[in-house]
Amino acid sequence: MSVFYVPAVNLIGRGVVKEIGGHIKELGYKKALLVTDHFIANSEILPKVTAPLDAEGIAYVIFSDVEPNPTCKNAYDGLDILRKNDCDFIISVGGGSPQDAASCISIMATNDMTPQELEGLHKSTNKGLPVVAINTTAGTSAEITINYVITDEERKVKMVMVDKNSLALLSVNDPELMLSKPAALTAATGMDALTHAIEALVTPGAYDVTKKLSIGAIELIKEYLPRAVANGQDIEAREAMVNAIFLGGMAFNNAGLGYVHSMAHQLGAVYNLPHGVCCAMILPVVEKENAKRVPEAFRNVAKALGLHTEGKSDQECAAYAISEIEKLSETVGIPKKLTELDIKEEEFDFGYLSKNALIDACAPGNPFMPTLEETIAFYKELF
Repeated sequence: MSVFYVPAVNLIGRGVVKEIGGHIKELGYKKALLVTDHFIANSEILPKVTAPLDAEGIAYVIFSDVEPNPTCKNAYDGLDILRKNDCDFIISVGGGSPQDAASCISIMATNDMTPQELEGLHKSTNKGLPVVAINTTAGTSAEITINYVITDEERKVKMVMVDKNSLALLSVNDPELMLSKPAALTAATGMDALTHAIEALVTPGAYDVTKKLSIGAIELIKEYLPRAVANGQDIEAREAMVNAIFLGGMAFNNAGLGYVHSMAHQLGAVYNLPHGVCCAMILPVVEKENAKRVPEAFRNVAKALGLHTEGKSDQECAAYAISEIEKLSETVGIPKKLTELDIKEEEFDFGYLSKNALIDACAPGNPFMPTLEETIAFYKELF
């Protein structure tokens, strides 16, 4: 038996953000903590969200201090504002960071637990405060998943929470909110989405439904991500990427992720690097090894990336898949080495990052469990 998690209501397509006021009014909620970041708060995106709220008389207080890799402090600060203002639900606006922060605030509002106590699988007892998750980047799929990530700033560790109680009540994916996203952010979030889809396809947790979702996501990303990066105003490409992250999000939400994410989380925690960039750099490194363990899965990856696999060997399929991943990264401008991000090999703590990758919540979803030495070798390939 498989359990399939997805929000109860999902608005997808051009202009759907205009409909949120009516949906929220129908649900009966009165006052929101609107969780976002400084960029969104000072952009033309926020008024597109608040206008339908104002039209329906829905009150809100804005918390816009979420950092790119949200921290425990962000969660506590947001919770404090929520309680002081008697908010009865949460609206998250942004990419993965505001979505993750909102999930943590939601769970902490209904469970007497610290972020550290929530790390791991389904640690909370009570359903979180209702969340209306409005996504503004085609990448993380955090608006529809039961996963969220919070950085413990003292330990410099990204804590992965997988919690069915954090699932949003309503998700919103409007490509019109994504038109102004810069090319670099579009590329990074798009490669994060590709990583989700590939990891969900090769994980032992994949099953027929999630496999089909993953393949659909990979096909769309291969075709439309370069277009979205080249021209941010390409609404057709933006809408296709919205469809891709919805498919990929449903896939990994129910099948799981793998060691690419385990390693990427550590880079984000220690060096505060963009998550999607970390995933894109690590993806071919880890998947070369995964392909040796699950060749049949990589026939599917290769096929989704455009290869006619009939008559091809497992090795040919794997080589094609890795090559296409690397080409796509290069096309959209992802750095190849950590040195391009001002990370010096002689100052890199291979042991610390590798040990934390091994105990990351995503690690068990990989087709094989790397050793400490193998993990160190993976990180060394990034220099």
